[in-house]
Amino acid sequence: MNGQNKNDRAGWLKGPPAECSVLPGETQSPWRLVLLGAPGVGKGTQADLLHERLNACHLSTGDVFRAAGRRSDCEQTPAMTAAMDYMRRGALVPDSTVWEMVCERSGCIRCRGGFILDGFPRTLAQAESLKALMENERLSLSAVVNYELPLAEIVSRLSGRRTCEKCRAVFHVTRQPSRAEGLCDHCGGRLYQREDDRPESITVRLEVYEHSTAPLIRFYKDLNLLAPVAATGSPDEICDRTITALQKRLPVKR
Repeated sequence: MNGQNKNDRAGWLKGPPAECSVLPGETQSPWRLVLLGAPGVGKGTQADLLHERLNACHLSTGDVFRAAGRRSDCEQTPAMTAAMDYMRRGALVPDSTVWEMVCERSGCIRCRGGFILDGFPRTLAQAESLKALMENERLSLSAVVNYELPLAEIVSRLSGRRTCEKCRAVFHVTRQPSRAEGLCDHCGGRLYQREDDRPESITVRLEVYEHSTAPLIRFYKDLNLLAPVAATGSPDEICDRTITALQKRLPVKR
């Protein structure tokens, strides 16, 4: 289960007709995973670690939005142009637009190296659409990992997070402090606390998450795909715990 392949994920980040710089080799049973978990549980970190261990590409919808924000309008796909319009107006990107964005990148879902979806699906409608797409391609999810963490720990993680205003690097006031207080180790930029990382905002974010994700958890549990994992401890400990949970599914891995 050790990872070997790395690529720039161009096919995912840019959409068609871009192609990844390195295509994965043949894998007899590629892992196709969905990661669930409240803000602050470390899904992005775990997706990167799992990529190293399983070879499957980390496909983050958040990364797509961030990449699109750095590109000119003429370089964006139709779905991303629509999504960026919603975001510029401060509006939520609707399910239909997010789904169109994923459909533009359906080659990544079919990729023989597998995938680790982070940030999608977020709603029951998105989950049902993904299921229908994969069934049409005669593919199946291997597992849906649900990272679980007590509310107090989530608030502590997010409220202590600080972001560089220049390079967007992330630090934490106690877990990963910068060498010089308030300044980024990488570029010297000022570190600030995002509005949505303030305790009062975190509570609202978690309420929204619980409301939208509870049906997702039931959906995947009914499909016998849900793999709960405690998101406590170091990133490596959590990753080891995830791999153990996935190994238990090997007899039924599809």
